[in-house]
Amino acid sequence: MYPAPAVGAGLARYLVYFQYVGTDFNGVAAVRGAQRVVGVQNYLEEAAERLNSVEPVRFTLSSRTDAGVHALSNAAHLDVRRGQGRPPFSPEILAKALNTHLRHPAISHRVLQAFRVPSDFHARHAATSRTYLYRLVTGCTCHHQLPVFERNLCWALPADCLDVAAMQEAAQHLLGTHDFSAFQSAGSPTPSSIRTLRRISVSPGLASPFVLSPESRRLQFWTLEFESQSFLYRQVRRMTAVLVAVGRGALKPAHVKEILESRDPLGKHQARVAPAQGLFLKSVIYGDLGHPGPASYTLQSPQCDNC
Repeated sequence: MYPAPAVGAGLARYLVYFQYVGTDFNGVAAVRGAQRVVGVQNYLEEAAERLNSVEPVRFTLSSRTDAGVHALSNAAHLDVRRGQGRPPFSPEILAKALNTHLRHPAISHRVLQAFRVPSDFHARHAATSRTYLYRLVTGCTCHHQLPVFERNLCWALPADCLDVAAMQEAAQHLLGTHDFSAFQSAGSPTPSSIRTLRRISVSPGLASPFVLSPESRRLQFWTLEFESQSFLYRQVRRMTAVLVAVGRGALKPAHVKEILESRDPLGKHQARVAPAQGLFLKSVIYGDLGHPGPASYTLQSPQCDNC
């Protein structure tokens, strides 16, 4: 358990939870310099300028999401030093101030919650659990058959159905502690590719409210969830692509174990990456802070007799 932050200290550190639709961003991380692309962090820090901190405010992200990836709840810490004699902002005032000045419609007023944390708290290193959600839809012969509101929020598969039982069997090979080198994209050096996948599920997803009645008979949404303390670069999207290959019959469940044990990221099947638009960072959890964070986002799955 972290000690309580000192009351009245000149420098206050906060943990904030926020969400965004990633379609218009070059990922969550800030893009520095005179470039046309921007990250979600650019807008957060622009809003933080209005806090009039004595020192520039920088957000330290818990999780870096790629271009096109969304977040139901990401997290970051930031330091704010007010002028001499001025008390720290309350977490509620900080969240309200940031929301007031967030300018991009994809993140407008979407700082969900803020908390005071100790000065040595680190949003990335202190996270004890991260959960990613991936949305699939079957019944589309092409992407343009999806409702326009869903086109950037799921992966439309040119298939009528998936062998979900085979996907669930394949997923069991990924559970536990393994060297996930085979599912890591190049370009992200890491001291170790050992990770522990605590939970993985494949289940029917919620029917989209944007699907018209005639379409609802052919479109079926599916949800994949992955929980670990941390993930390798594009690990979730690569695991998703392999599981989809199993669901479509291109791979057998046992092939997933072979791919995992190969530790080869350039193999024929593991080099595939699921599209960014279907991926959501669902939650980031800190086990030692004494607060639950924002409300849990639970997508209830309908019953499916043929799954």
